[in-house]
Amino acid sequence: METTDVIIVGAGFTGLTAARELSRRGFKTTILEARDRIAGRTHLEEHLGRNLELGGTWVHWTQPYVWAEMGRYGIAPVAGPDFTKAYWSTEGQQHTGHPDELMDLLDAPNQALLADARKYFPLPWSPLANPELASIDGTTLSEAIDRLDLPENQRQLLRSFWTLNFNGALDQAAYTQALRWCAAASGSWQLMFETCATFKIEGGTRRLAEAILADSDAELRLNQPVASIHQDENGVVASTIDGQQLTARQLILAVPLGTLNDIDIHPELSAIKRKAASRSHAGRGAKLWIKVKGRQERFVAMGPENAALNFAQAEYIDADTTTLVCFGPDAAAVNVTDTSAAQRSLDALVPGLEVLEVAGHNWVDDEHARCTWSMHYTGYLTDSLAELQRSEGRIRIAGSDLAKGWGGFIDGAIESGIAAARDAALELTDMPRVNSALPI
Repeated sequence: METTDVIIVGAGFTGLTAARELSRRGFKTTILEARDRIAGRTHLEEHLGRNLELGGTWVHWTQPYVWAEMGRYGIAPVAGPDFTKAYWSTEGQQHTGHPDELMDLLDAPNQALLADARKYFPLPWSPLANPELASIDGTTLSEAIDRLDLPENQRQLLRSFWTLNFNGALDQAAYTQALRWCAAASGSWQLMFETCATFKIEGGTRRLAEAILADSDAELRLNQPVASIHQDENGVVASTIDGQQLTARQLILAVPLGTLNDIDIHPELSAIKRKAASRSHAGRGAKLWIKVKGRQERFVAMGPENAALNFAQAEYIDADTTTLVCFGPDAAAVNVTDTSAAQRSLDALVPGLEVLEVAGHNWVDDEHARCTWSMHYTGYLTDSLAELQRSEGRIRIAGSDLAKGWGGFIDGAIESGIAAARDAALELTDMPRVNSALPI
């Protein structure tokens, strides 16, 4: 049976980072990736006449891990545009104004909603440090917003704003997740919002992923979905769907949380891990690129929280077309190939635009993702996070979904990959070489 020191399942940013760290320490490392490409839930691909990010995109200097990686490889950030017009809908009425007006309407509500961010998360990268966290981890964001007793127009705007951030419905979304984001941005909701959608990676997410891979001595095997994992005192064996087997001393599962239970693992992972994977998280929405006719003004638009698309912004302005990036809370409500449906959704957000083409990827229906970015349900932090971060024998789980800091971002994926590699390396240093005759 073929042997290696470490098997890494998944070639997203977590897996690539862990592979680089371990291989550069001298451990033989093999990555098994189910897809025909690297980079996981980020995916730069040509559509609508340009390279578009179909998945994760934005980075920021408040995110130390990804910012350091970009510096390591000489990759610059690319600042987003300044917007000059805004549309928003409240109480059945559409409004038009300057983006500052929209931000002003959101300011006081967000200040009130997030006032306790640093109280509950005094050390944002130690999210479980405050024992008082348990008292609010069962509160939904929907409940927290409605308790503010806001004027109806601001209540609706705030709910839509956080529906956008969660890329999903708010009725089970954790209030603590909103507080975590704000705490990581030094307690400022404005800085938090800037973090979410201001800077992109020069050359795209693929460029950074390829740079990390090129700096690694790990072996990458694409199109290798893992069907089962067995471990005992002798080692761990990963078996792929096509029947190949690989034995190692350590294994890192760097896959989205919602796909964890798709792999047959023996002995079973703990009940808490399996329950958390079954529940997954609230990021179950859509990201859609829409090309419209004409050179449009640089606008941002926010619609009702339950609209198929509740947010759009003019991202690329060309001589006779404009390309918009749009988001909605329910992937089932957005067909990423249907221009007519996109036209109907866009009409409700911004009047008078003519849709020419659309592009996107349904991450929720993607068997290797089953979700978009990680936004937690109530109870996740206090019930599941510590257990998910705990290794079981030779197996450890890693990924942006269980990062300590910027969970749901590329930064969190890199953070988790570094931590998993460090812990695996410590185990490997004191561990005997694998027995290639491991029974399964």
